[in-house]
This record gives sequence, C-alpha cells and structure tokens, in this order.
Amino acid sequence: MKNLSILLLVVILMVVGAVCSIVAAAPLVIGITQIVEHPALDAARDGFKEAMEEAGYKEGVDVVYDLQNAQGDFTNAISIAQKFKDDKVDLIVAIATPTAQAALQVNKEIPIVINAVTDPVAASLAQSWESSGNNLTGMSDAAPNKQQVELIPQFLPAAKNVGTIYNAGEANSVVQIEVAKEVCEELGLKLVEVTVSNSSEVLMAAQSLAGRVEAIYIVTDNTVVSALESVINVCNRQKIALIVADPSSVDRGALASYGIDYFSLGKKSAEIAIKVIEGANPSDIPIQTITDPNELQFVVNLDAAKTIGISVSEEIIKAADKIIKDGKVQGD
Repeated sequence: MKNLSILLLVVILMVVGAVCSIVAAAPLVIGITQIVEHPALDAARDGFKEAMEEAGYKEGVDVVYDLQNAQGDFTNAISIAQKFKDDKVDLIVAIATPTAQAALQVNKEIPIVINAVTDPVAASLAQSWESSGNNLTGMSDAAPNKQQVELIPQFLPAAKNVGTIYNAGEANSVVQIEVAKEVCEELGLKLVEVTVSNSSEVLMAAQSLAGRVEAIYIVTDNTVVSALESVINVCNRQKIALIVADPSSVDRGALASYGIDYFSLGKKSAEIAIKVIEGANPSDIPIQTITDPNELQFVVNLDAAKTIGISVSEEIIKAADKIIKDGKVQGD
C-alpha cells in the first residue's frame, strides 16, 4: 500500500511537471493591428518584429503574431480590437492613430503599445505624454512638420501657393495641418486645403489642385499616403513639387522629405513592448518621440526633380542623407 502511494505521488508530480512545462513553453500572443497597408506602416510593423527577434523572442517559438489590417476602415479596426479582446492576446500593438483609438475604445485591460501615432493626447489616447493614465504607451511618429514645410522655398524660392490633401477624420493629420498653416503664414505661403474621406477620393483631390499651387505638402495621413501614387502622377504631369512627411514616400516618387525612419520607430516600440511584457505598467512608461536629428532622414529624389523640371542646388544635395538618382539610391 505504501509503495502504491509513493507510485501515485510520483505519477502526480510527473503530470504536474509536464503541465507546468507546457504552460511555461506557451508563446506570447501579440495582436498587431494596422489601419492600412503602406510602406511607412509596414516598415513600423517589420521593425517591431525584428527588434523582438533580436531581443530573443523568436517568432513561432517564443511569440506568435496575429497580424490584422483594417483596410482603412475604422469599423474594421473596432472588429479587430474586439477579436483581440475575445482571444485574450497578451499584448496589442496598434499601428497608426485610428487603430490605437479602436483598440483603447474596446479594451481597457490588455496592454496596448502604440506605434506611428502622431499626438496621443490630441487623439484622446492619453492624459499626457508622461503618463497615459490607462493601459497604453508606445512611440509617436510626431513629424518635424515645420522643417518639412520649410523645404518648399528651398526647392522653389518663387513658390506662393502650397496645396495639401488630408482626411479631416484622422486626428493625427489635423494636428499636423495646424502646424503647416502656421509655418506657411510665417513663410508668406498660402496653404490650399483639400479634404478626403477615403483613398478613392485622393486622385480627384490632387487634380483639383492643378493650376492652383506650385507645391503640394502631404503629412503622415494614412488615407492619402495609401493612395500616394495618385498624387505623384498628378504632380508629375502638372510639374508640381511634392514634399512629404514620410521619407519612404520619396522612394515612391515624391520630391523630398525630412522625417522619421519608420523601421527604426518600430524597433523602438518593441523596446517599450518588452518592458511591458516583463511587467511594467504601461501608464508608468512615457510615450516617446524621435527627436534626435541623427535619427531623422533628409531624402531627395533627383529623378522627380528632373520630371517636374526643377534644378536642385549642390547645397541641398550635400545635405541629403539619401539621394535617389537614375532609379538608384545613393547615400545611407
């Protein structure tokens, strides 16, 4: 009888040990929600995943990602957030302002790490930059809008009118447009605003600016950036200089940008996510921005300049971190 009791105890301990091993080996589940696909947001997502891998979170072993794309629709973003809540994921990574708003609206418990959100306070995501006061923290992609608008007279000293296209429903865009207005006034430029509600309206909006402006400035508006080729095509045909907030958009055919490397932004958001995974309270982690000039990129597309018929000074070329010429990238 004594031997049977010992044997039973051994079996129980083995079962408990096996269960504990399975629980310990269960990977983290991270839900990644992205408002739409375009190069900047894709780079932010990929940078996050790479930094997680570098930190020892191997995909499929230590972490599983549930990748979701709202296709530019806030209703879809709400459904995705509800899915993550129902699935009880360990962490939500919300890329762009609308998906962050959806994630926080649906869920107040699962930690949320934002990525590529311009102004979390203006978007009602956080009480302050120092402390969200809720289950959210992360990285902002607040762009150096002032310096971006100041590029226009550098490329076009005679410019008087600047067009811009944005979705007024995106809080991130409204904040940036207000800055652009102020800077244009300081520079003696007239800002001509055209708003859109979805990507299918972007082409018509760009066409409406033809003949009215010498340059177009596009902020990090997800609706417009996802359909940027429409703007680029109009600018090329009408000889309009296109200045953008997102450096990766220069690779697509815009003239120039001075802004954030979104891949690097994604990696920094992973550093914050790891702190949360290790037990930190999101509200105790300040929402961060990239302010070091060494982490910003000045990109110039000489092919675009040639297409619209403007010359670029040697001073600008020397200052650029990256030059695109003859379809090839030069510089860092």
